[in-house]
Amino acid sequence: MTAPTIIILLSTFNGETYLQSQLDSIRAQNHSDWKIAWRDDGSTDNSVAVVEAFASTVGPGLCVKSPSSGPHLGAAPSFLQLLSENSDGYVAFADQDDRWLPQKLQRALDRLERSGAPALYCARQFLTDDDFSHPVLSMKYTGVPGFPASLAQNIATGNTIVMNPAAAALVASIPPAVASPHDWWSYIVVSACGGQVIFDPEPAVLYRQHAKNLIGSQLPTISRAIAALERGPGIYMTMMRRHVAQLHAYNERLPEQARAELELIRRGLSGGFSERLAALRCPGFGRAAALEMMLFRLWFLTH
Repeated sequence: MTAPTIIILLSTFNGETYLQSQLDSIRAQNHSDWKIAWRDDGSTDNSVAVVEAFASTVGPGLCVKSPSSGPHLGAAPSFLQLLSENSDGYVAFADQDDRWLPQKLQRALDRLERSGAPALYCARQFLTDDDFSHPVLSMKYTGVPGFPASLAQNIATGNTIVMNPAAAALVASIPPAVASPHDWWSYIVVSACGGQVIFDPEPAVLYRQHAKNLIGSQLPTISRAIAALERGPGIYMTMMRRHVAQLHAYNERLPEQARAELELIRRGLSGGFSERLAALRCPGFGRAAALEMMLFRLWFLTH
């Protein structure tokens, strides 16, 4: 059988310092049937020139600039715009400043091709410094990926995500919640609508950590809990409410059990102590690490 083409969605924004390394790692994939659909999100540096120079070396049709390129939307809307334009095949999100390991696409495809349902693949990463030195393996997710766990914790880091055609079309068909990260929203939609979420314990990318990262590094559990306490529950609980409200607006797309779980959580978020306690009894609703679970339950009960 002919291996399917994977459409790589790349959003660029003032990334000229980092782009070439990412593009070279895409070229070096051992699954060679790919094409890049890219969108520049209003760069003021030479990002566009870097990608266009790369496009001239890989052949026609293999690195195609989006007609929506130019206006600044922000990272998540830019990626989701690309997805809306390319949702009829296998798709992978690519951040501009990382480096993919050579087997990334093939490992994802090997697992996704086993699924007949909408399926999203994600994986661990090597966290590195600005020069891809001193790699440290990101934390292993020890829970069970799915819904309603996806409302409490995002395990699908965008630079590792690959979706099969059914999952790509599904995510593209449901507008995101306000300010939702594209990777978290993809995980929520696929899991809530009965799709399969595949978490690979093997790393897929070198995830560069630097001052311009939109999302920070993955800290150890205790450090994450301390950081969460310093931030407070406001942003986290606001995002959960937005995710729940947006899913509820499209709840006819959810299977019966997920609809019932969503309604239980929705009532908890707007109700009193007993409604919130009932929502917390929903199987799978929470975070994987024990310390984070304690903090999650406290915030859910009190905010």
